[in-house]
Amino acid sequence: MKNVVINENEIIFSRHCELVRITPCHKNAIRFEAFLDCRINNESFTLMPQKAEALISEEENAVTMTVGNLTARLQRNGKVIFYRNGKIILEEKPELTFDDGFRHYENNASGLWSARVTFKSTEGEHLYGLGHEASNCFDLKGCSFDLRHVNAKCTIPFVYSSLGYGFLWNNPAIGNVELSNNRTRWSVGATKKIDYVVIGGMPKDVSEALADLTGHAPVMPHWATGFWQSRLRYETQDELLAVARRYKEENIPLSAIVADYFHWTEQGDYKFDPAYWKDVKAMTDELHEMDTKLVVSMWPTINENSENYAHMRDNNMLMLTSRGSNRVFNFYGWQAEIDVTNPATRDYVWSRLKKNYIDNGVDALWFDEAEPEIHPEQFDNLIWHEGRADEIGLIYPYYYSQMAYDGFRSIGVEAPVTLTRCAYLGSQKFGSLVWSGDIPSSFDSLSAQVKAGLNMAMCGIPWWNTDIGGFYGGDTQSEEFRELIVRWFQYGVFSPVMRLHGNRNLHGERSNLKEPSGDPNEIWSFGKRNFKILRELVFLRERLRPYIEHHMKIASEKGYPMMRPMFFDFPDDENCYTVGEQYMFGDDILFAPIVNKGQTKKKVYLPEGKWILTKSKKEYETGWHEITVEIDEYIAFVKDGTDVLNCF
Repeated sequence: MKNVVINENEIIFSRHCELVRITPCHKNAIRFEAFLDCRINNESFTLMPQKAEALISEEENAVTMTVGNLTARLQRNGKVIFYRNGKIILEEKPELTFDDGFRHYENNASGLWSARVTFKSTEGEHLYGLGHEASNCFDLKGCSFDLRHVNAKCTIPFVYSSLGYGFLWNNPAIGNVELSNNRTRWSVGATKKIDYVVIGGMPKDVSEALADLTGHAPVMPHWATGFWQSRLRYETQDELLAVARRYKEENIPLSAIVADYFHWTEQGDYKFDPAYWKDVKAMTDELHEMDTKLVVSMWPTINENSENYAHMRDNNMLMLTSRGSNRVFNFYGWQAEIDVTNPATRDYVWSRLKKNYIDNGVDALWFDEAEPEIHPEQFDNLIWHEGRADEIGLIYPYYYSQMAYDGFRSIGVEAPVTLTRCAYLGSQKFGSLVWSGDIPSSFDSLSAQVKAGLNMAMCGIPWWNTDIGGFYGGDTQSEEFRELIVRWFQYGVFSPVMRLHGNRNLHGERSNLKEPSGDPNEIWSFGKRNFKILRELVFLRERLRPYIEHHMKIASEKGYPMMRPMFFDFPDDENCYTVGEQYMFGDDILFAPIVNKGQTKKKVYLPEGKWILTKSKKEYETGWHEITVEIDEYIAFVKDGTDVLNCF
C-alpha cells in the first residue's frame, strides 16, 4: 500500500494533513495515534505501553497488524477496522460520501486542534465504564457524556464492550463522547493528537491488561477495610474524641475517623486551628490506642491570607490564568488553587502536610475538590505547569494523588490510602480511594450510585465508595431517611470501603463557627431500632474483612475490582449485561441492594451454579427469584461450597 512505512512492530501511514502510527501496546492490545500536525510526538500521558510482538502484513489496498487475538486493518482511504479472533468489533464510520472522512480536525487560535473520531454503532452492543456519574444508567449504550470532571462526576475515558474489547481514550483533554445508537464518537476541543488503545478480550482479560497499561493498585492495608466514621463536621478535638470513645465504650470496631474541612486556620495553611484542636499529637495517640486511624481533609484552595500564599505565588506553584484573576473558586471568598502538575508544588505542599499533620500522627489524607472544582468552568483560561487545562484538564487528580503517594512512600508508608473526590487513568497506582462526591440523600440517589459504582469498577479503579446516606438533604429525624440510612448502610457493607458521611439537616442552634456542622451522624443518631441494625452490620463487615482483604490482593495483582458487574464473572450470560442493581462482591458473594422506599421484595437473577441465600441458608438454582427482605434484612447469596458463608 502506498504511503506506508513498516518498521519493527510499527506501521506509519501518511496522507494529506495527517500522520498515523499503529503499534502493539499489550499482548492483546493495539494503539492508534493520529498526529494532527504530521509530526510524531511520543507523549503517552499516564499510559504505560507494554512490549508485545506484532504480525504485520501488507496488501495492495490495506495493511494489517495482529497482536494476540486482536487485528487492526488500515485501509488505503485511512479507515481502520478492528477484529477480535477474526470478527469485527470496532469499525470507523465515514462522515463524508464515498466512504471518506473518518477523523476530523480543526486548528484553533491556541495552536492546538479540535479533533474527533467516529465509529459505527453495533446493534445489541452493551457499553460500561467512563468513571462515575449519577446518570442512573448501567448500560451506557445510547448515552452522551461530557469528558470533564465536576463534583460528583469523575471521568475515566475507558469503556468495556460486550463484544469483547476495551477502548481506552488516551487523551486528558476536555471533550465529549457519544455512545449513541447511530454512532460512537469521541471528541476533544484542544489536543495535539488522537490517541486510543483497543484491548481484545473478556472482562477479566481486559481488566488485567488495563492494570498493566495504567498501573496496579497497592494492596489495601488492613485498617482501611473496616468501618470509617465521618460527618460534616467535627468542630473540635474534644467532639471528635468523644465520638471515638463512644464507639470504644460500645465495643464497636472503628477503623478510621475523619476530620473534615475548616478544621484549619486558613484555606491553604494545611494545619489544625489550635483554638479548637489543642493537642493534635495527644489526640492521635489516643485514637491509635483505640485502634482507630485519623484521616484529615485537605483542599487545593488557597488565598492571600494563608501563610503559604506568597511563597507559592512567587514560585509559580499556583494555577495561572490567561485572562483575569487567578482566583478560580469562590468559597468564603475567592480562592486560588495549587498547581499539582508542577513537581515543585507537590514537594512543597507535602512538606507542609507532613509537618502539620503526618508528624503529629495523622494517618491518611482526604483530598477534596480533586477535580479541581473551578467556577466558572473555563478550562481554556487555566494554565498549568503541564499545559493548558482544556488540553490536559482530566489529569489533575492523577497528580493530586501522586503528591500524597510519593510523600508517604518517602517516609516508609508502603501502601498509602488517600480519599479523593476524583481520579484519572492510573490514579489507582497511587492508592487513590475514590468517592462519588456530594450526592443527595434519597433513594433515587442510592439507585444511581449502585450503577455508577459498577461502571467505575470497569475503569481500572478498584477502590471506590460513596457517602453512606448521601451527602446533603438527609433529615435524621425523618422516617424516610432512617429507612434510607439502613439500606445505604447495607450497601456500604458490600462496598470496597465502608464510610459513613454526610451533612445532615440541622435541628437546633448552629454554632458560631465559620463553617458549623449539621446534625450528628453516628450509628446511634438514627433511632434505637436503627442503632441495633447498624451495629450488627458493622460486625458483619468485621467478619468479612479476611474475605475482602483476600480480594484486595487480587485487585492489586490482577486489576480485578472487588465490586463488579455480574457480567465480569459471567460474560457468556446475556442477562448479566442487563442487571445493574445487583453485583458480585468478590468471587463468591452476590449482593442485591434495596434501593426503593418501602421495598420489601426484590427480583434477583442468579447465573449458572447453586447459590445459598445467607439469611435463610436456603439453596437456589439459576434463574430469577423474588426474595422477601424486611428492613433489618439484606439480600446476599453465596456460591455453594464456599467458606465465606460462615461470616453470615
